Amino acid sequence: MPRSKRRSTDMNSTDDDRHTSKRLRNSNGSRRFSRVEEIPSFSQKRCLAWFREYTNPDDPDMLGPDGMEKFCEDIGVEPENVVMLVLAYKMQARQMGFFTQEEWLKGLTDLQCDVIQKLQTKLEYLRSHLNDQNLFKAIYRYAFDFARDKDQRSMDIETAKAMLQLLLGKHWALYSQFSQFLDQSKYKVINKDQWCNILEFSRTICNDLSNYDVDGAWPVMLDEFVEWLKASRSKAAIS
Repeated sequence: MPRSKRRSTDMNSTDDDRHTSKRLRNSNGSRRFSRVEEIPSFSQKRCLAWFREYTNPDDPDMLGPDGMEKFCEDIGVEPENVVMLVLAYKMQARQMGFFTQEEWLKGLTDLQCDVIQKLQTKLEYLRSHLNDQNLFKAIYRYAFDFARDKDQRSMDIETAKAMLQLLLGKHWALYSQFSQFLDQSKYKVINKDQWCNILEFSRTICNDLSNYDVDGAWPVMLDEFVEWLKASRSKAAIS
């Protein structure tokens, strides 16, 4: 009897020890999990130090083309990816290929990003801006001033075609025809009025041009595009 009682006490003690050990393991695991999941709050100082990784000591307040290439590599995005244009829009950057310290801090403070990993988690959010019609229009209009040479009021045709491909290439069914039209046209530059109207045309005019009003207030460039496209389609139908 006594021996059996002692054995029973030992068994209870062992069970208690097991439960205590399990609770400790779970508690330690929870603490470890919390430490892994914890994300430091945004720090402007850390954000600025990140900016300095891409600048030249001779010009520490300007991130230029070389730094931009390294920055894109670090976040895993090609420089010509449209998400970089959206990021530039968030910063309200004034010149393609460059970010000033002020622009960097403005955009990344808004996004609450001060390290590579945080910005990588925001890339899909930035892309989602393109799905909002009003935001897309604002980004499209911003792109004109962002991409043009600052000593020119218009955008050269090659830059314009590249930006149109980036912004409208996948969404406007007539983009390839419009690009062909520009290739054979007399136009060497595109002004802001033409640029803005191209977007409105792409959004409102049917692919068969049935709702295009020749007496409407479209720029001459678009009147000429419609004439060219109709003629091209007629030739294709005959042949």
